[in-house]
Amino acid sequence: MQTKTKKAFNPLKDLKKTWPIHVLVLPALVLAIVFHYIPMFGVVIAFQDFKPWLGIFDQEWVGLKHFKAIFQFEDSVQIIWNTFIIAVLKIVFGMIVPIVMALLLNEVRKSGIKRSIQTLVYLPHFLSWVILGGILIDLLSVKGGVVNRMLEGLFGVGPIFFLGDGDWFRFVLIVSDIWKEFGFGMIVYLATITGVNPNLYEAAEMDGAGRFKQTLYVTLPAMLPIIIVVGTLQLGNILNAGFDQIFNLYNPLVYDKGDIIDTYVYRASMLQGDFSFATAVGLFKSVISFILIVISYRMAYKFANYRIF
Repeated sequence: MQTKTKKAFNPLKDLKKTWPIHVLVLPALVLAIVFHYIPMFGVVIAFQDFKPWLGIFDQEWVGLKHFKAIFQFEDSVQIIWNTFIIAVLKIVFGMIVPIVMALLLNEVRKSGIKRSIQTLVYLPHFLSWVILGGILIDLLSVKGGVVNRMLEGLFGVGPIFFLGDGDWFRFVLIVSDIWKEFGFGMIVYLATITGVNPNLYEAAEMDGAGRFKQTLYVTLPAMLPIIIVVGTLQLGNILNAGFDQIFNLYNPLVYDKGDIIDTYVYRASMLQGDFSFATAVGLFKSVISFILIVISYRMAYKFANYRIF
């Protein structure tokens, strides 16, 4: 009986067959190296008293001086706290709303209406915060804003300074972020619901379960694994509160409640010229985010058997 011999691995021979795929990947690889890996050498600025006119190699080394300053300045502690609060609220409500909307949309029987609603709630995801920021500023304006005029006309409420009061500003951030992104997040849950075995619903209906109990005992348990995966992977974004959104909406009046790490780094580096301290803050955030991402992937694998590799 003849046995098949295993072919030796020949990278050059395989490359002749797969070189078009490698060529397609090459531009993305070059962009990643140029814009993601090469700039990483700039983190040495965090350990220097950086002065731009001296060049990166002739700077005074100060060790962990700027990292210690992060916890000495009252502003730094408040900014870290702001980032944490805003990010956690976005993650929590950013998961609850898509799940609820997916369950509600699943109950719509007419496919035309269902597709129309799905398209409408999905569209804001494609709008940049530059556009949405301008729209929100006009809508929430104290003088002549549509929202304040409606509140005054319907409820007799005086004008609210949505973008000038810290507490209201956080509320606007959370609500507008959910409105923009929940349609995109809802797609994952709708796909999960579509994959549920119809026989389970038929069996539940035969046992006397109505639509609510079918949702409670069939749909939600089927969605639980993907909910766990999405929730654990979101831990890596615990310090990403949304630079684009806040940068286009905030102002000095709400720095105490709305300023986050990314906007603070921008102001410290670009406006105040304190490049070393800004780099130290950014590096601190990156290290914490990396640790959280590793933990979240381990949790996703443990609780939902989810893995990339």
